[in-house]
Amino acid sequence: MTFRYFPHTADDIREMLAAVGVDAIDDLFADIPPECRRDRPLELPGPLDEWELTRRLEEMAAAAGGDWRVFVGGGSQPHRIPALVPALAGRSEFLTAYTPYQPEISQGTLQAIFEFQTLVARLTGLAAANASLYDGATALAEAALMAIRIRSRRQIAVSGLVHPHWREVLDAYLRPLEGTRIVTLPPGADGRTNLSPLGELPEPAVLILQSPNFLGFFEDLRTAGEAIHAAGGLLAAGFSEPFALGLAKNPGELGADLAFGEGQSLGIPQSFGGPGLGLLAARAEFLRQLPGRLVGETIDNRGRRGFVLTLAAREQHIRRARAVSNICSNAGHAALTAAVFMAACGGSGFRKIAQANLDLAEYFKAGLLRIGFEKISGLPTFNEFALRAPAWFPARHAALRKRRVLAGLSLAEYYPEYPGAWLFGVGETRDGADIDRLLEELKP
Repeated sequence: MTFRYFPHTADDIREMLAAVGVDAIDDLFADIPPECRRDRPLELPGPLDEWELTRRLEEMAAAAGGDWRVFVGGGSQPHRIPALVPALAGRSEFLTAYTPYQPEISQGTLQAIFEFQTLVARLTGLAAANASLYDGATALAEAALMAIRIRSRRQIAVSGLVHPHWREVLDAYLRPLEGTRIVTLPPGADGRTNLSPLGELPEPAVLILQSPNFLGFFEDLRTAGEAIHAAGGLLAAGFSEPFALGLAKNPGELGADLAFGEGQSLGIPQSFGGPGLGLLAARAEFLRQLPGRLVGETIDNRGRRGFVLTLAAREQHIRRARAVSNICSNAGHAALTAAVFMAACGGSGFRKIAQANLDLAEYFKAGLLRIGFEKISGLPTFNEFALRAPAWFPARHAALRKRRVLAGLSLAEYYPEYPGAWLFGVGETRDGADIDRLLEELKP
């Protein structure tokens, strides 16, 4: 026998309907076309025990693509996650819904955020990092808003080789700001951003680059920084793959004022697209413009080490007009997971993972060049790279897709400037045998 519980009586429902000016509950859905409504109960299966449910979920996962072989770039790569990361991050103490406003009862949460901020600051080479954002795209948007506040200017120069989806989020954030203008710098023939239009912009607030960019090539951040600083603006340098910073010089070393990026690679599963983890860091002089929370270390009245919210420039703490972030911008548990992952790897482990990614990508690239692909540029790449494909490749790509193999992403939709270009990616979850098998399947 099934029991259903409704907290509202018939009189309650009538009173609420009268208050909103309709006669029946169905009237609330009048704007939904009838053909989009379901007029019959959902056909749900009966209850399952734990083991039957597990088996059913495994079958559904396999049907949804759990056994696909993916060699696609685009800013999200699978990475190995040591068992200790979910074991520690999944402890009940960390999964509490309590937020760290009262330091006397949330020292563990505050220390975890402090360690995360410290590790991100070291990774990016900048003085301070906030307590995380939703994902790389929102971190980019917040970096642009920081630059607007810092420089009191409304012109944004963004590279056309920044992730296309991230640029859409940037546009959505800045469109409501009156007087704001986004200028997109075109891709150059060598796979880097063409910086020459920058000199024609009066008073730019910031130049936004991604390195490695969406094509996989490293940008010349030092030259870009000199150009934008000469114009009185800031340089914001982004990344979609933090492991690239395990081998390349970090944004701070190369003159960036702000750094933003996606931290999903740091111990967070891809999980069909989320959650992500936005990383944002800045030079010391811009610390007060960082959105969200910043945790600081202090000493209590007994001389013991402690942690507090040093800066919290949110509408919950200060007047709304002065707040620099009016959303709950901290992806707390994802940040904790990333901190555990980075601490577990250490500096040497981080570099080893980065080297493994680079080595596999170079091996993959060399194999594709042997079977007819061509370089767009001789610039260095990391674990994603764009190549021009031979004429026979699109048909082979479609055939492999039917066999659950994704061998690259066509760039035709995003970059018609590079005809025939495809983006490939590989991480340390693959090995040489996986690549050899794919290359054999790709041969014309």
